[in-house]
Amino acid sequence: MRAGLIALSVAVALGLGVGYGAAAVHADRSGTSLTTQDAQRPAAPRPTSTVPTSSSIATPSVAPKTAAPVVPVRWQLDDNGDEIRALEARLVQLDRMPARWVDSSYGTETVKGVRGYQQHIGVAVTGSVDERTWLELKGDTRTPKRAELYPPRPKPTAASAALDERCLTGRVICVDKTTRQLSWVIDGKVQRRMDVRFGSEFTPTREGVFTVYRMSANHVSNLYGSSMPYAMFFSRGQAVHYSSDFAARGYAGASHGCVNTRDKAAVAALFAAVHVGDTVVVHRS
Repeated sequence: MRAGLIALSVAVALGLGVGYGAAAVHADRSGTSLTTQDAQRPAAPRPTSTVPTSSSIATPSVAPKTAAPVVPVRWQLDDNGDEIRALEARLVQLDRMPARWVDSSYGTETVKGVRGYQQHIGVAVTGSVDERTWLELKGDTRTPKRAELYPPRPKPTAASAALDERCLTGRVICVDKTTRQLSWVIDGKVQRRMDVRFGSEFTPTREGVFTVYRMSANHVSNLYGSSMPYAMFFSRGQAVHYSSDFAARGYAGASHGCVNTRDKAAVAALFAAVHVGDTVVVHRS
């Protein structure tokens, strides 16, 4: 009897085990539950983003910037020589500068003529002569004759006999380094004279034909902090102006390249008479 009960219990136990197993399989197939086997199955891979990352985006190559080529200059402001005379004579042929300024000095009148020609032919307007400007100019002109290289000058009068011949036409501040005199001249007639001094051998006053390009009645030097009343600028920062040091020390001192005057009333009157564009001639007699 007892043996039968034991057998029945084993049978029931086995039946229940089979029943639970079938139910589990059925639940898995119906999709209403998970089996142990499903829990162990690896998850499906998640879709990846299709947006490219910064590291995957190809960066367009950028060509390195190259410096603009340096254009060699043949002649420029303050150069001197017979080649400058020939250059100026060719500019005169094209009405780019007056014949009376033809000499061997590359002054501001020459710069103006070169700038005008460069603008006309459509090249960089620098006022200095590079190779292209020179080739174009030679192509547009002929070889100057001697009369063009050495044009006739106005005959001096008794009153202007001591003046440089370039000071005899138009409105000119005529500065003589030899006599240390400045003459204000209009059409060959001296209107005013005054004593002047110049730069030292280390900061010389430039010689040649220039143009007044700026005027400043109460100017103060940016470089030296010194007062420069009635400044009339004519060549890259060099100017005619009153100097209290010249008034006090005379020729014992020197300028940094400017033309100093020591008569304040006289230079004030000169400043009132001069216009931007008037000529400045610095020479030795």
